[in-house]
Amino acid sequence: MDERVLNKLKILAESAKYDVSCASSGTSRSHRKGQIGSAEGWGICHSFAEDGRCISLLKIMLTNSCIYDCAYCINRRSNDLPRATFSVTELVNLTIEFYRRNYIEGLFLSSGVVRNPDYTMERLVKVVKDLRQVYCFNGYIHLKSIPGASQELVNEAGLYADRMSVNIEIPNEQSLQLLAPEKDFQSVFTPMRYIQQGMLQSAEERKKYSHAPRFVPAGQSTQMIVGATSDSDKDILHLTSALYKRPSMKRVYYSGFVPVNGYDNRLPALKQPPLVRENRLYQADWLLRFYNFKVDEIVDDSYPDLDLEIDPKLAWALRHPEVFPVDINRADYEMLLRVPGLGVKSAKMILTARRYSRLGTSHLKQIGVVLKKAQYFITCHELPTRTVNELKPENVRRILTQRKATKIDDNQLIIPFVY
Repeated sequence: MDERVLNKLKILAESAKYDVSCASSGTSRSHRKGQIGSAEGWGICHSFAEDGRCISLLKIMLTNSCIYDCAYCINRRSNDLPRATFSVTELVNLTIEFYRRNYIEGLFLSSGVVRNPDYTMERLVKVVKDLRQVYCFNGYIHLKSIPGASQELVNEAGLYADRMSVNIEIPNEQSLQLLAPEKDFQSVFTPMRYIQQGMLQSAEERKKYSHAPRFVPAGQSTQMIVGATSDSDKDILHLTSALYKRPSMKRVYYSGFVPVNGYDNRLPALKQPPLVRENRLYQADWLLRFYNFKVDEIVDDSYPDLDLEIDPKLAWALRHPEVFPVDINRADYEMLLRVPGLGVKSAKMILTARRYSRLGTSHLKQIGVVLKKAQYFITCHELPTRTVNELKPENVRRILTQRKATKIDDNQLIIPFVY
């Protein structure tokens, strides 16, 4: 590989690592004769960072130069850091060469904004267009749309990308104005609306013509930074819920704020990213999408932030002991989903299994129910544990949160060090 291109790759891959909205789920396109690559569910490769983030193997920026000076961004205009820009040809060739060497199975492409949004978006579209039409690349492509780009460019990009995303970054427009004065919500939500309109129009066309081109078949996603502002989890989840009501929105990602610009007084002085809070938001997100929870059930004015010590579903159950215990052999599916320790799969298996016999502890263990949690919220024959109402919610919380002392093997060699 050319040394100049390799240096660009090192710089731009490093600059792209803070964007977490790069999952490849939601599309499936098998290998086709005369083309290279595929977008099957197993096709895209990932690596995992030390903090648990899932990162695509070719997660790259077209350029890390930017006309904006956002306080939370490592690539902000005022930062003194190495800058690099790929030409369209360099990035296309790099992607194809990496695929042919079996390094990657897909591309996650974003960019800083140079000159203006349309100029940058035009170059991004040119990359994915050449990959699809010139090199017949059939693998997965996730393309970041540039806020403020024209509808014509967004519509053209949607014909070549499997998924597109526009990052909201800050969940409150007032906070966004404080940290990124050159941006506003309109520039973010407008391309989101363009993508949604394109998807709906494509779906109607494909009902009439089976060979009509698909538009962003894996939908769109977005990302919010957690901890950069004083916005509560309630604010974040209300915005998330509103986004999921849009038919095109598939995922909302949460990124714990990484203090890369510690000199900026507008930002909180954090020693490390709020990863526990980030994890709780993902759990709450799961409850919204798969467990039929409403935002007001998870967070409200009395509890505006998620409990960092326990997961959101357990927190809800402890706040509503009057709902429990639930009879495993009689409760409906919606109620089973409310029981801590029961997931979607185990709830469905319980509904199926109890058609044939009454379920007991042994059956629940085989199904995969986490009895350590569930035993305080359910009843079934041969379950001797006292319920949450008998033990009181505060005692159940204490039992479930107490940490066991680490056991030391007597046969383990321990070498004392003197400092």
